[in-house]
Amino acid sequence: MIRVKICGVQDEASALVAAEAGASAVGLIFAPSRRQVGTARARRISDALPPFVTRVGVVVNEPLERLREIIEEARLDAVQLHGDETPEYCAAAREFRVTVIKAVSVSGPLDVERLRTLPVAAVLLDTHRTGQRGGTGETFEWGYAGPIAAAMPVILSGGLTPENVGAAIASVQPYGVDVSSGVETAGHKDPAKIRAFISAARAATLEARA
Repeated sequence: MIRVKICGVQDEASALVAAEAGASAVGLIFAPSRRQVGTARARRISDALPPFVTRVGVVVNEPLERLREIIEEARLDAVQLHGDETPEYCAAAREFRVTVIKAVSVSGPLDVERLRTLPVAAVLLDTHRTGQRGGTGETFEWGYAGPIAAAMPVILSGGLTPENVGAAIASVQPYGVDVSSGVETAGHKDPAKIRAFISAARAATLEARA
């Protein structure tokens, strides 16, 4: 079954809606953003979630020692590196005993072999926009993602919504999908959209297997 991450969660209620709807992971943003949370609030959200829902911290160019503190204070299971982190940084982050995901901005064809050599569990492909670290709310050409998804675990992001996630899954066949603004109304997580997104993702997976 496709893995679904609901990102940019800021409160326990939204996290529990995502978990109850069947989300595999919840994303907590520590980088500067309107969805940013501190470690104290992130810890409360982590503690509220049931077992087997992955707590993912989204960070940008954090010093390694600060990354370790965030992981411990927020009780994270995984980190999503959205900055200019090097392969050496990724390898060092793995020493903190968390799953490491590297975000990659997509504006054209990608180097499959270079991405395969990254010491990470998966890459998250997101739409490139100059000066913005993800969260664009815009899709990219999914054809660029297909070769990567065939070679390694890919989490597809960028402009996904309940209306287009099925087509995205059919096109790319990723390991997982990631959504934030696509399940919001007026800048806040919308329970109905969260449920609709996860339902659509599941339906697309079942259709692909039929």
